[in-house]
Amino acid sequence: MILSPARALALAALLTGGPAAANDGFGGLAATGLTFGRTDAVAMVDEDLFIGPDRIRVDYVFRNLTDQDVTGEVIFPLPPIGVWSLWEQMMNLPEGPPYPENLLNFTVTVDGQPVTPRIDRIAVIEPEWEENRPLNEQYDTPGRDVTAELERYGLPLDLDPQAAMDRLLALSPADRAAVTEAGLAQYFEADTQNQIPEQAFPTWSVVLRYHWTQTFPAGAELRVHHEYDHRPPGGIFYWTHPVTNETDWLQTYVDQFCIDDGTSAAMARALERKDPSSDEVYNYGTAFFMTYVLRTANSWAGPIGHFRLTLDKGDAANVISLCAEGVKKTGPTTFVVEKTDYTPDRDLEILLVVPISD
Repeated sequence: MILSPARALALAALLTGGPAAANDGFGGLAATGLTFGRTDAVAMVDEDLFIGPDRIRVDYVFRNLTDQDVTGEVIFPLPPIGVWSLWEQMMNLPEGPPYPENLLNFTVTVDGQPVTPRIDRIAVIEPEWEENRPLNEQYDTPGRDVTAELERYGLPLDLDPQAAMDRLLALSPADRAAVTEAGLAQYFEADTQNQIPEQAFPTWSVVLRYHWTQTFPAGAELRVHHEYDHRPPGGIFYWTHPVTNETDWLQTYVDQFCIDDGTSAAMARALERKDPSSDEVYNYGTAFFMTYVLRTANSWAGPIGHFRLTLDKGDAANVISLCAEGVKKTGPTTFVVEKTDYTPDRDLEILLVVPISD
């Protein structure tokens, strides 16, 4: 596909982060489909979470606080995957399209027995496209649900930007106007001078949700384990220390990932490279942006009784930064955070800086 510089600039806002991860949430199957809810009957008494560059594992202990069995849907949502961003391979996904249905090789066991989760998908217009629409804190629909609108116009729910573009271009003028008004697409006329054909870009994202029906026995504990491939988005990354007025655009990262002065200096040292042909010094490498949705844990009864997070940065030369209190270094590449009676009020956003190998 060919993009003119102007079109590439206009579409920059479409690029979104890749698949992150989320705590299991509690919900149900309603007439309108899968929905999050809240239960006062089942508590998450323990969560042991491991996040590494390539793999995520989590072990839960749930306890039914009542004298009756409780049945509901355990829901694990992926954050939205922007269809357009797949053009740019921003998502660090398996090769595709087509992509495998079980995108992250997600597996789950309950009390040691394997369970096969169901996978559903919805389409959303994310809040970036609707400035006044806050992200649903329960992650039921993170943005405006446009699944029915896609169905109305025959637009695909697949993670296939070419199929989406082809269908958008095949719409009638009236339908083109309608999908544009609905915020589902951006159309660009052909640029014959530069031999660029007419183009249409999807603005919706697809949310994949793993879920299974679970019965929590009366008065008993239940152990749930799942793990999956970690495919955080990333790319070429530049850093200089200290962050000054000339580099104030780096302040966004400082704020988002709580980069303190020591970490900033460590990042600059890790990325420092000398050009042997000119002796110029550059500070660039690769960064990965790892996110994990914690607030879905608030759909269970009360706080998380005991929470343990283990972070592995993968290599001792890598540098990691996140907004969290009580981070303790436990090994050359590992860090641990532990909390008691924990009610997450924000999600994990982790910056992993990786030097370029010689």
